[in-house]
Amino acid sequence: MLSAVGVIPARYGSSRLPGKPLADLQGKPLLYHVYHRARRAATLREVWIATDDERVFEVAKGFGARVVMTSRVHRSGTDRIAEAIEGVEADIIVNIQGDEPLIDYGAIDHAVNLLVRDAEAEMSTLKSSLDDPQDLWNPNVVKVVTDQRGYAVYFSRSPVPYLRKREQPGTSLQEILADEPSLLKYFHRHIGLYAYRRDFLLRFATWAPSPLELLEDLEQLRAIEHGTKIRVDVSRAAIFGVDTPEDLERIRRLVQKDPKLLEA
Repeated sequence: MLSAVGVIPARYGSSRLPGKPLADLQGKPLLYHVYHRARRAATLREVWIATDDERVFEVAKGFGARVVMTSRVHRSGTDRIAEAIEGVEADIIVNIQGDEPLIDYGAIDHAVNLLVRDAEAEMSTLKSSLDDPQDLWNPNVVKVVTDQRGYAVYFSRSPVPYLRKREQPGTSLQEILADEPSLLKYFHRHIGLYAYRRDFLLRFATWAPSPLELLEDLEQLRAIEHGTKIRVDVSRAAIFGVDTPEDLERIRRLVQKDPKLLEA
C-alpha cells in the first residue's frame, strides 16, 4: 500500500494579502482551518506545514501542527515542499494550497488515488466544470486541457481551447457562448491541488523554471515541458481560495452565515 503525506506551503509575504496564513477566520488563523480539514483526508498518513516565516511557524506549532522552516528564496510552493520533504519517507506527496480554509478533503483522497491507480502518472491534479463564462477571461482562474486518456496537455490563464470553427468576422468568444452556451462544456477549470510521486517531486525541484512556466506563471507547465504525465480527473469539489482581501471577506460572510461549513 502506497503511503501519502500532505504538505501545506504557507508563505507570509503574499503580495495581494500580506500575512494571509494568519488572517482571522472565526477566531482562528486561516491556516488552522486548512490544516485541520486536510488531516481528515483518509489517504494521508500525516500533514505538514512548510513556511519561510517565524510568525507562521510559531502559530502553527501553537495549534499542534507539524511544521518545518524552509528557505525564503523559493519561487513556488512546490519548490518549498521539495525542501520540506527531504527527510520524510512517503511514496506520494500532496501539495495542499494554504489559502483554502474550506478545502474538500475528499478531493485530496481523489488526487492520491489517481496515482495509486495509474502507474504511468508521476503527478496528478483535478479539474471541474467551468460554469461561469466570465471565468474564461479571469487570469486567476486557470484552465486545463486534457487528452483522451486523461493526461494534461496544457494549462493556461487564457481561454483554451480556442473555438476556431465557430469564429466569424467581428464575433467574440463571449457572443459565441451567449448563442451556444453548451460549448462551455469544452472548458475546464483547474483545481490547484497536486499529488506527486516523491522521487519525481525531488527531480522536479532541480529543474530550472521553463519558458512556458515563466510566460504563464504556472509551475505545472515546467512538468509538461519535461514530458511528465500528469493525470487529471473531474471533481465536483467547490473552490473557495483566498487570494485577495475581497476573497477573505467573502469567505467570512459565508462562514458567518453557515458556521458548519468549517466542519463539513
